[in-house]
Amino acid sequence: MRAFCSRCTRRWRLVALAVAIGTTTAALAPSTLPAQSRVELEKVLRRKVLSNGMEVIVVENHGVPIATLEIDVRNGAFTQTPEYAGLAHMYEHMFFKANKDLPDAQAFNDRAGELGAVFNGTTQEERVNYYLTLPADSVAGGLRFLASALTNPLFRDDELAREKEVVLGEYDRNEAQPGFRWQQRANELLYPGQGSRKNTIGDRAVLKNVTAAQMRTIQRKYYVPNNCALIVTGDVDPQAIFALAEQTFGRWPRGADPFVADPIPPIPPLDGNKASISEEPINAVAVLLQWQGPSVGKDPGATFAADVFSDVLNTPGSTFQRNLVDSGLWLGVVVNYYTLNQVGPISISGQTTPDKFRAAMAALEREIARFTDPTYVSVRELEAVKAQRTVSSAFGIEKASEIAHTIGFWWSVSSLDYFMSYTDRMAQQRITDLMRYTGTYIVGKPRVTNVLLSGEARRAIGLTEAELLKPFAKSGVKP
Repeated sequence: MRAFCSRCTRRWRLVALAVAIGTTTAALAPSTLPAQSRVELEKVLRRKVLSNGMEVIVVENHGVPIATLEIDVRNGAFTQTPEYAGLAHMYEHMFFKANKDLPDAQAFNDRAGELGAVFNGTTQEERVNYYLTLPADSVAGGLRFLASALTNPLFRDDELAREKEVVLGEYDRNEAQPGFRWQQRANELLYPGQGSRKNTIGDRAVLKNVTAAQMRTIQRKYYVPNNCALIVTGDVDPQAIFALAEQTFGRWPRGADPFVADPIPPIPPLDGNKASISEEPINAVAVLLQWQGPSVGKDPGATFAADVFSDVLNTPGSTFQRNLVDSGLWLGVVVNYYTLNQVGPISISGQTTPDKFRAAMAALEREIARFTDPTYVSVRELEAVKAQRTVSSAFGIEKASEIAHTIGFWWSVSSLDYFMSYTDRMAQQRITDLMRYTGTYIVGKPRVTNVLLSGEARRAIGLTEAELLKPFAKSGVKP
């Protein structure tokens, strides 16, 4: 499910909770389906790297006379030390305030109106993006508009003070949602000692005491052209965009590579199974099992297998769904891998009832144990989901704004080449690739088991965290 604010979106991977409390679910990852095969993409996608290192990517689509302009920055929660927890998101908010050419937020909004632009931004674990959708004949003005905010922000104290209250208000609203602390605790257990690097919303005390000097530090370190991409999609001419990009951004001086000067520390592996129980007034029992998954930078092959494997298990009628959901033990179960460079999580989330909890967990344990069985997924199932992924992906390029966000996500967490080859690499996956993935990252590997239920339900079934650390499949519980 996604939580929205006026200037940002933050993805919550709480499908189990969403179903349990009756909220609306959305895609688990932000438009992460790359579109079409590499050969097809190369017909419409053009790229150029400016002399200062800024990458410019253009997708031409003349269906309607509009364009989307997007700036992606390799920033986000993964760059945050504890004293900067949440400040990548704060910076995103300040992007839409005063800069060298526009004296305040009202002037910023007025100029966007003159351009006919709809604008927004998002902060995620490994990218921050800013985008405009506007009439195609306003592209040149839109690029200058973005460039002013990107290269010359003012960080006025009065605007920072006001925006701090806005962000704290968002924090309060998120904190009031059922499951917020449960999810925070799950992240802490899955990524020990890395709370600030996996926590987009941040820390209240840090947000409350944010300074303009901290914003400047983020700007100098990460907002440099060689850490940014400009993505333009829609009714545009690639060569004209390259010329405009050179005029608009070409004199922006290259900066030091932020990840060479200050490398991101590696995510420490789990040293054993972990468990947590949270109590909220919900009607069902929500379960979230998580493992540390592959890094797209270190093991890209496993990320393709992860997506295919998740697709197979989530397909109605799969062995996994028949044995867990169709049997009546689970109300719903979803498998997901979230692609990140800094170790994306593998999740199995589901909902059951207190009286069926132990039998449901025992059944789930038995299914997980079979993940490395080469007969668990049939070749027919594998080929079907690969075909479905190819067909659904083919529509992604038709909407200019969505393809811009998709390219930006993959450019940030991996590379444009990963995006370009995604559909082709998915189509190459075999049963042995899936088995390698499940054997390397899931079966027999340390995991975190998180359970959310009401206090009354917990007392009724006598559930303890110690019990969650033991395999239910070996407890003698039968469905």
